[in-house]
Amino acid sequence: MTSRTVTLLDVARAAGVSKSTVSDALQGSGRVAAATRDRVRAVAEELGYRPNSAARRLRRASTGAVGLHLPATATRLDYYMNLAFGAVERAQEDGLDVVLLAPSGAAGGRIASRVDGLLVIDPEAGDSVVPGLLDAGVPVVTGERYLGPAAGPSAAVVCDNAASLTALLDHVTERGARRPAVLAPSGSSAWATALRATARSWGRAHGAEVALRTVPFAATPAEAEEATRALLTADPAVDAVICAPDGSAPGVLRAAAALGRETGSVDGVGGPAGSPAPGRAAGTGLLVASCVDGPATRNAEPPVTAVDLRPAAYGRACAELLCDILADRAAPDTVRRHAWSLETRASTGPA
Repeated sequence: MTSRTVTLLDVARAAGVSKSTVSDALQGSGRVAAATRDRVRAVAEELGYRPNSAARRLRRASTGAVGLHLPATATRLDYYMNLAFGAVERAQEDGLDVVLLAPSGAAGGRIASRVDGLLVIDPEAGDSVVPGLLDAGVPVVTGERYLGPAAGPSAAVVCDNAASLTALLDHVTERGARRPAVLAPSGSSAWATALRATARSWGRAHGAEVALRTVPFAATPAEAEEATRALLTADPAVDAVICAPDGSAPGVLRAAAALGRETGSVDGVGGPAGSPAPGRAAGTGLLVASCVDGPATRNAEPPVTAVDLRPAAYGRACAELLCDILADRAAPDTVRRHAWSLETRASTGPA
């Protein structure tokens, strides 16, 4: 190759690293291991790579915007809309606009020329768009870790999703449930993967199998109702249902009502589990909870116990980390934690 034809991608392929790693190694930025930096520079010299000074000036010029990539189902989920508003609000505090990327995405190189950085929320390992975004040559912050094979990202804001489901399972058990079930999301995001794994590990730790059913990542109330009907019909001993997808809890409540299962107690009467009321058989009650809080859980009848993931604050946290990286206030491989809270309501008995 001549110096006119050698590109960063050529060097990356020859060195066996990502294009962003090559850029960081050659510019002395980012956190690149010394051995990797030396190897990249040796390969670049061997290939005759020469940086394009005009392109470097363009890359360093701020576009005044960051990109936001959400799951394809995000537009109909309250959680992601609140998250997006939080991200926009925080980015504007640093003078940055937020560009919402189409679910189909665009080539990483084209995106990198339009934004200073990227927010990639709940990236699916099977999403073909994500690897290009993570290797676009600009700072990337993910909301939850990416479990796929790409080289990036360098920064993330994460929740302890295993702990949140554990808290829900512990809660319904404390309220008297002996046979809990989880309607877990499908897909390969860190959130979905953690919930499925936690349902199994909690059951092993407590010596009781959790009835685990997989539903779509963004299951509608109708889909949750159908799954719950099938679950309770096949396994009448289930006395608590924890549904994961945002907004799906009303479907669980409808299924319980249609099958004569009174919500809010495992014995068919309000209050903690105990002896059934006169004339009512034991085992007619059902506790219901959700892994995601929102209008659907707060306004349900009865209101549903749920994990408040604080989506607007989460969006702010993701945007704040990206702003901090762009302003050199944080290292490009920073990982920050985001707190959640358990909101107990009538669907699992008296608060």
